[in-house]
Amino acid sequence: MLTLPLEPTDDRANPLFKDAAGCAKWLGQLQLTNLQLAHSMLFAQISEFNRYPVRGMERLNTMEQLRETVGYVQDDYAKKLIAKPLPLNESELMVFVAIVQLWQAMVLGYQRCLQGYMSGDKQLAKHGAFLCQRCLLYSGLEIFEHLRTGYEFDGKLWHQLHELYAFAEEQNFQTDEVSDPLNQKYPRSSCRSVYVKTQLASYARPAELTRSQLQLLDNWLTQWSNTVTIESIYTVSKGEAPPLSTDLAGTYGLQPVGRVAHSDTMRYLATMPLSKLLRVKTILLQQGQTPRQLNLCEHCNSSDCIEFLTFLHQCWCEDRSTRFGERRPVAQHAQLCYKPEGIYAHLSGKPFRQPGRDTAPGNTARKSAEAFGQVLQDAHNKELLEMGYPLETWQFQNESISGARLVREDTFGGRLSYNQLVALHASDAETFMLGATAWTNVTRSGKLQIGVRYLPGSAEAVSMRATGVNMTVSEKYVPAFLLPVVAAINTPASLIIPRDWFQTDRVVEILHQNGEKEFVKLGFSVERGIDYERVSFTIAY
Repeated sequence: MLTLPLEPTDDRANPLFKDAAGCAKWLGQLQLTNLQLAHSMLFAQISEFNRYPVRGMERLNTMEQLRETVGYVQDDYAKKLIAKPLPLNESELMVFVAIVQLWQAMVLGYQRCLQGYMSGDKQLAKHGAFLCQRCLLYSGLEIFEHLRTGYEFDGKLWHQLHELYAFAEEQNFQTDEVSDPLNQKYPRSSCRSVYVKTQLASYARPAELTRSQLQLLDNWLTQWSNTVTIESIYTVSKGEAPPLSTDLAGTYGLQPVGRVAHSDTMRYLATMPLSKLLRVKTILLQQGQTPRQLNLCEHCNSSDCIEFLTFLHQCWCEDRSTRFGERRPVAQHAQLCYKPEGIYAHLSGKPFRQPGRDTAPGNTARKSAEAFGQVLQDAHNKELLEMGYPLETWQFQNESISGARLVREDTFGGRLSYNQLVALHASDAETFMLGATAWTNVTRSGKLQIGVRYLPGSAEAVSMRATGVNMTVSEKYVPAFLLPVVAAINTPASLIIPRDWFQTDRVVEILHQNGEKEFVKLGFSVERGIDYERVSFTIAY
């Protein structure tokens, strides 16, 4: 039986609409040109209506009247948070909080109706699956909003979702299809398909996805969620995609089956049909069919779809426990810096500046001494901090040979994005290590957490400029980083250069810290981040 808490109604509640007809009239007068005001008014009036005592069917019709406007305003308001670095600033955080509050207000409105259904309201007797589907839908949207923005949430949200689905199973209407007219292409949905869609979307690392990828994910899961069944037991054959597990009594989302103990409340999502679907579509795209022919996308190119399908297959259908390098807990601190200029300063021991005619070490050291009173050789030098190249103190949570998980000790500091270049200096290491953020999120206590993927080798800070004619970038020097050959993992040398600076066969001049110059030809792009690109090169002359 459903036990989610629900406050009693209040006769003193006085919303601006009290039934579906009044709601339609009020929405017709709502000005959507001021998005913040419209959003605030929607939340205030839906919250007030949720407190207002009204017959169950009238409440249901009113909630249905609200859906289209709420969806439009929420979608537009959420655009303000796409790809924002974390933690959010004050105005962005206010937008985020407002969005999740409005989703929860929609959940509570439908939950009132579901309460009437459970109490024996005859008008609602045939609408159990419909009401539960709507509660699951808006609960899932609230969870997904947290995950794509990068903010941890109370496990009560997962509990809310699980208990609603458990209720659908108990009533045996989890697979009953109900009308969902807001989705014109797929206007039928069930409790199970919504539950599966929420779980898989949340497991697809949404904070790492672009806005267009998020839209694709939503469209594809709307089509595919019915291909995934939910079972109370599971079997795995050799070579098949392992199922994913979820606990109806838990406070978390999907987990690999190898990490959980079986119980009566465990459910298993069979991913093998989904794995086959993803692989078949990938193969057909590789053979020349278009995304449009495969009902994937009207305007996407094949390479982008192949890349995204491969990513989703890795998320959903491949064993996450097999990683390069075993994770181990560590108890040490690290000093961390970011932005190319800051990284250059701490790797080289001096701030980046345009090299003069005389780049000999002695002259550079002399000028540094004149400007700052001493030669800036120590990466932790006080002058670098005072000149605007801060170091932040972070705590390792675990580490492997390929990366680490860290949490910032303070609740204040700089903002970081997914796939951003960073450098960290562990307390037991001699030098800085270059890496890129693999993910970012903010804990319930307000601290920033990051996963760092190490870049291979010990980086050297260098100055670089383009040569030749018809250049598309400035002829001035820019900070760059040289990564050496790492024979142990068969990785050739590469360059870390500013984003949007790469051009195949471009010849660039590299100026080393000792004043030596060399000219190299850029080869191909190995990877691209938000503020850097890692590229191959060969010696030009």
